Amino acid sequence: MTSTSEAMTDPSLNPKAGAHVPAAPTRPFYWSLRRELWENRSIYIAPIATAAVILLGFLMGMTHIAGHLHQVSELDAPNQLAALVAPYRVAALLVIVVSLIVAVFYCLDALYGERRDRTVLFWKSLPVSDLTAVLAKASVPMVLLPVISIVTIVAMEAIMWVMSLAMLIAHHMDTGMLFSQLPLGELWLVFLYAILANTLWYAPIYGYLLLVSAWAPRSTFLWALLSPLALAVVVRIAFRSSYLFELLHSRIAGGFSSPFEDGSLFAMTDDPIPRIDLSGFLASPGLWIGLVVAAGLFAAVVWLRRNRDPL
Repeated sequence: MTSTSEAMTDPSLNPKAGAHVPAAPTRPFYWSLRRELWENRSIYIAPIATAAVILLGFLMGMTHIAGHLHQVSELDAPNQLAALVAPYRVAALLVIVVSLIVAVFYCLDALYGERRDRTVLFWKSLPVSDLTAVLAKASVPMVLLPVISIVTIVAMEAIMWVMSLAMLIAHHMDTGMLFSQLPLGELWLVFLYAILANTLWYAPIYGYLLLVSAWAPRSTFLWALLSPLALAVVVRIAFRSSYLFELLHSRIAGGFSSPFEDGSLFAMTDDPIPRIDLSGFLASPGLWIGLVVAAGLFAAVVWLRRNRDPL
């Protein structure tokens, strides 16, 4: 009986006791994503700082806002809705634009930075595949930043609403219009849709920027900016065609116009809340062609990270 129990507790006699338990397949990806957040704090600091500046400006202009809300209360329902929605649309636009700028500069430095300081040699020594590392980097502009943006917008505009409500109460004004005329929930759904549509539409741009980051010997911003412009100029001179210029314009501007019926998320139209065109957006050839191109670009990034030498 004793020998049996000793055999069960002795690792040398019980192979299963000392067996290595394999890590979950998602753990390397999770820690790679955590690493991107640790090393690039601007991913969440920039949108939050933008929202803080907007709220500070909103607070400093509270006296003017009181007069504005008084004027709004005297308008008819459609004009009242437009006047109430406008500040929230502008605030969301600023957060979205800042997040896009952060995504561009992050992508340009994501792979170039680790090649420049040669830390790529250390990261490659870890049991993390090149595919996992690239997917983690691609997830920053396509997953993390959209999530951070919408959470920031919702929190910021909820605070703006509370500040407006407090101002109305302080000036003994009717608070009913904030409850009946300002559809915050509908606005947030529109912003969420806009951010998700932007992410899908700009996927080939993110793939291209990561490709430049993985390949460029230096000055990634100049390579990323001048390469397509130079190609478009060559096509214009050689073939007298502005097709590439139009293609670049539609890809850059289309993220705000393609998902909506009235032309743009922030176009000042008669309808203060942009009308979503989900079926038209999903049926757009530009969306699906862009996603296919993005997949090819991400595959090229994986290959470059595996074979490109440090600087």
